[in-house]
Amino acid sequence: MFSVGIIGASGYTGSELLRLLVNHPNVKVDFAYSKTFFGQAISSVHQDLIGEDLPDFTNNVNPEVDVVFLCLGHGKSKEFLSSKAFSNKTKIIDLGNDFRLTDDSDFNGKTFVYGLPELNRMKIKEANFIANPGCFATAIQLSLLPLAKNGWLKSDVHVNATTGSTGAGVSLSETSHHPYRNGNMSHYKAFSHQHLGEINQSLRQIDSEKSGEILFIPNRGDFTRGIFATLYTKLDVAFADILSAYENFYKDEPFVNVTTENISLKPVLQTNNCLISVEQKGDYVLLTSVIDNLVKGASGQAIQNMNLMLNLEETAGLRLKSAAF
Repeated sequence: MFSVGIIGASGYTGSELLRLLVNHPNVKVDFAYSKTFFGQAISSVHQDLIGEDLPDFTNNVNPEVDVVFLCLGHGKSKEFLSSKAFSNKTKIIDLGNDFRLTDDSDFNGKTFVYGLPELNRMKIKEANFIANPGCFATAIQLSLLPLAKNGWLKSDVHVNATTGSTGAGVSLSETSHHPYRNGNMSHYKAFSHQHLGEINQSLRQIDSEKSGEILFIPNRGDFTRGIFATLYTKLDVAFADILSAYENFYKDEPFVNVTTENISLKPVLQTNNCLISVEQKGDYVLLTSVIDNLVKGASGQAIQNMNLMLNLEETAGLRLKSAAF
């Protein structure tokens, strides 16, 4: 059994890690770090974990754990790693955005690998430090990687994606209060969302000639979890060839499925799956991508990366099924 620690274990991504790791066949939670709730039972904050064999929240770390997950606010992982030391054997997976871009990937002698398994699986297997992708970035990249692989990103890509309220984190803000969110919808950071940097970085990794721009409008949805993204771009390629490109790219991927059917969000909720619908509308290819922002978009993908790093079965602890209704 491998030992794992979670930093920021009282938030949404920390909670999801705990929910998934208690049923993982190869790991045991060694500590759950929280400055707010240390000394309290985990189940006093996460009632879905009542009855589980878990330690209390702590404000101390075990520097000898095999894996540590950083579930901190964006920009806070560097600060934490500067104040807490871990052993040379400890693998670190950061769920924030501190190390996702190449220019930020080297920190205090540690080189972080961008943890999108469908793009960097072999690098992840050899890595000790992982920068987990953002949730919007995961849904959008998985939609576009086959186009980039074939050199088909020559025109602008228009993206409209809606996320659940958990995407804003557990701390309250004006736009995450129930009276604002309930029965409401709004967009934010149009054309300037922070995930655009990692999206373009990954696409150029496999298509240095990519010339189209990603025009991304993110929306706040009236639901708690999930991302529903639609993307379209001009593409003068036969539909049979487009569909074949997607099926071939993802044929061996355990968590990505391709379909030509019209899809919805519920089939992927509570799972580590990404479902991609491929359609052709005149001169355009229309792509729909759905994921759970807390699982494939965060904690589930982090566990998938951990499995690869520890040479475990990639799907261990992640054989999850959604509720259809």
